[in-house]
Order: sequence, then structure tokens, then C-alpha cells
Amino acid sequence: MTHVSGSSLLTLHAIRLGGFADTKAVADRYGMPVGLAESHVRDFRERGWISHFRFGTDAGWSLTESGRAENERLLADELSREGAKALVEDVYRVFLPLNARLVRVCTEWQLTILSDGSMRDNDHGDAHRDRQILAELQSLAAELVPLTRQLTERLARFSGYDTRFAEAVTLAADHPEMVAGIEHDSAHRVWFELHEDLIATLGIDRTLTFGP
Repeated sequence: MTHVSGSSLLTLHAIRLGGFADTKAVADRYGMPVGLAESHVRDFRERGWISHFRFGTDAGWSLTESGRAENERLLADELSREGAKALVEDVYRVFLPLNARLVRVCTEWQLTILSDGSMRDNDHGDAHRDRQILAELQSLAAELVPLTRQLTERLARFSGYDTRFAEAVTLAADHPEMVAGIEHDSAHRVWFELHEDLIATLGIDRTLTFGP
């Protein structure tokens, strides 16, 4: 039976995954009422686990060092209670080579290597090349499905990564920015979030990993 994480863990984890997110985005990440997220956010701020930042017209929350440590402690406790560590480790091992392919594909989507070895921005004028790249992304989307299913069968908070990624790839043919753009649900952003979720859950230092 899949385990549903508590709202406090989910709120703190949503801030971790978002990197910089306002309260509504934090609530929306796991479909919780905004009022509940606001209550947890107030508590986190009092405990010194989050800080509020403003960049131009955007404002949001980010984890402090102590908040990051608390997030990882909660995730480790959950993983231990549910006996899910071996499963997540197995999924992560399968994920890593897929991650290497995703990094390569995003680079190919953004850049074209010329005959002299120099690079320029991909203007998407070569439809055949773009179709090949999209086919690789579609392959990655298909291979992500069983991994997400395995994770979700034990920890419900992993649900949705496969469908969000597939939707971004589907949109990319007409909207190239949906591959590697900064949009919240671009393929790269969704993949980055899953990678962050896995390494946070396993307590891995991202500086020792490669890729999105």
C-alpha cells in the first residue's frame, strides 16, 4: 500500500523542489489547501527553516541550511519507516543512465555543432534533426513510466513525474521552449525536479552528481 506523506513534510519538500516558490505554488505542488500550506510556512519561518526572497517582481520561499537538513531528516525517517530505501536506490541506479541521455538531448535541442566544431543556437530549421531529438525524448518518457510507478507504489509523493514529462514532450513539437526552457513544466524542469527528489530522499549531495 502506498504511503501518503504528512502535510508538513510535503510543504517543506515542495519548497526544496521548487528552489524558490511562493505559498500558492507550494500548496499547488501537492494539491493541498493554501491555508494549510500558509500555516506550515509560518511555522517553518519561526523555526528558521525557510527565508523569504524577492527578485524583481517575484517573491517566494527558499530553504535555509537548517531547513534543508530538516527536510532530509524527515525524508530519511520516512524512508526508514516505510522500508523503501532499497527500492529508491534501485530506481536511482536505473535513472542515472537515463539522466545522462536527457542531458545530451537537451544540449542537442539547444545547440547545433557546425562542421568546424563551433556551436550556435539551434534555430530549429532542421526538422529532421528535431524529430530525431523528440523521438529520443519520447523514448525517455516511456522509460520513465515504470520507474515512477515503482516509486509511487511505495511513496505517493512521487506521482505525476512521468505524465508531466510526457506532456511537455508532446507540446515541444509546436513549442520548442517546452524541452529545455525555464517554464515550470518544461521537460527539463520536470526532470530536474525528479532528480532533486531522488537525491534529497537518499541524502545524496547534488554537487557530487552530474546533470539536471
